[in-house]
Amino acid sequence: MKKIFIALMAAVLALPLLTSCDRMLEEKNYGNPTTADLMTNESNVALLVGQCYAEVKWLHDHWGYWGVVTLTADEGLCPTRMPDKDWADGGYWRNLNTHNWNEMGGAFRNIWNTTIAGAVLCNKLIKTLNDYKSSMSDKVYAQYVGELEVMRSYYYYMLFDCFGRIPYLEEFVDKAGDPLMEPCLVWSHLVNCLEKNAPNLPCVNDGNRALNYGRATQGLAYALLARLYLNAESFDCTPANIKIDNEHTTPISSSADFYTNCVRCCDAIINAGSYTIEPDYFTNFKIDNTGSKENIFVIVENGEANIDERAGSDGMMLNKLRISLLTLNYNHQKTYGMLETPWNGFCARPSFIDRYAASDVRGPGNEGLGTNNTKQWGWFVGPIYDATGKLCKDKDEEESDAIIVKDVSDLAAASDLEGARSIKYEIDKSGKYKYSENDFVLFRYADVLWMKEEAILRGGSGTSGYNSDDFKTLRKRAFAYDSDPAAAYAAAYPNVLTLNGILDERGREFAWENMRRRDLIRFDKFNKSDYVQFVTATDNYRKWFPIPYKILEKSVRDENGKAVWTQNPGYATSL
Repeated sequence: MKKIFIALMAAVLALPLLTSCDRMLEEKNYGNPTTADLMTNESNVALLVGQCYAEVKWLHDHWGYWGVVTLTADEGLCPTRMPDKDWADGGYWRNLNTHNWNEMGGAFRNIWNTTIAGAVLCNKLIKTLNDYKSSMSDKVYAQYVGELEVMRSYYYYMLFDCFGRIPYLEEFVDKAGDPLMEPCLVWSHLVNCLEKNAPNLPCVNDGNRALNYGRATQGLAYALLARLYLNAESFDCTPANIKIDNEHTTPISSSADFYTNCVRCCDAIINAGSYTIEPDYFTNFKIDNTGSKENIFVIVENGEANIDERAGSDGMMLNKLRISLLTLNYNHQKTYGMLETPWNGFCARPSFIDRYAASDVRGPGNEGLGTNNTKQWGWFVGPIYDATGKLCKDKDEEESDAIIVKDVSDLAAASDLEGARSIKYEIDKSGKYKYSENDFVLFRYADVLWMKEEAILRGGSGTSGYNSDDFKTLRKRAFAYDSDPAAAYAAAYPNVLTLNGILDERGREFAWENMRRRDLIRFDKFNKSDYVQFVTATDNYRKWFPIPYKILEKSVRDENGKAVWTQNPGYATSL
């Protein structure tokens, strides 16, 4: 929400003052405070560091990271809508759905450019703090350098998650002549950095929750660490090929140690008492979701029409959350009075919807009344009525009623009404916001609880928390509309405490939250056509995306004229 995180907004205003350090050093001081003077005030340091969040807002664009990881997993589709061929785009979206992408895919370059821009910005700000370290107390310096290094790690994590081999840097220098770093070494650097900095960051409590809203905290650092440990083997890491600084990390001598470290990081969050499971699942995704004590890290949104935009490799990227516009049918505008007509694109793969029990609130529900449903559900299927209660008609087939169905008949020729639509993020029904005002959730406490249980099942040492109060709330809220929610959950998902059960439950709980693709890779399901509906390219190398062609084209050449940066195995390598 725009009303929160005032420090970040102020940082933008302070940018000309605090980023021109080299020039200011050459100027004579005629009574105004110098940069060194300003850096003695912690509030000014916080403003400076707040600039590091500028690039994270591109993360949830459908032409960027969110679009790619959602459409390549089993949770998302973007079929071509007939007869108008909406969302055809030369087959780009269908290629993501079927895993037939190549190195020319535009969103891959967007991911590369935006995440590196964020990481470089963090390194630039770290250099400024280092230049003025003597102006700060050791505690202030450690906290804010830690915040920057953790955010840099998050930017690099997204890049790493996609491509594996990346140009990882921890200083503000140009090393374009260095080869791309191998995945096991990237993983090691990220883990070492996060382990070092996590203790220096603020531990969230009710007194400082608003102050740290939308910023990197201990919760984010340990949650990202837990994710790295849990996925270590899927990142091609082994105890033999990683390089861990044992001063900060529990030694890793076997695969089980990855999972024991995951448990340790989850316990650090759980034992801190900073977060709790919200009794209402949808509290986390409301238009005003700033009150959620479950959300660990979010992108702070502004749903009003003033925008920043960036020309992507194919489409226009915006600094706005457009999730409702992407998924809702054109007719939903008539129901809710939306300022812009929805685009009728993204939906769920039908097999994904089948994993929800009928009365699970996170699914499409069992009311069957469409926009007249009396309860809130996570997905939309059923009839669309306008604001007067009249059943809408299909935009292109006016004799047909506008009834959204779960099934998708053909990725190349789907109707406007096929595919369940995501509605877990509350829709603005006041006509106030053009874009989504809801803050976009990146990390939730529920994920921490499930990561710990999975890590224990995979051999990590620790004590299960499945019978804790938070877990009881987690289960009961999924069937909140049943008379006995706990019994309904147990009956619907009796095998949830198995690895396959956890995989299915993570899909239901975290749909469209940037996790599913990596979950599928970890469970060796990502390229399995019997699990990910409509997949036709099942090559194992596709667990990594190709290095974008335009990036390799600009690579520095060695003395023999060969590009220093090379393509990931399996993809075209000629330039």
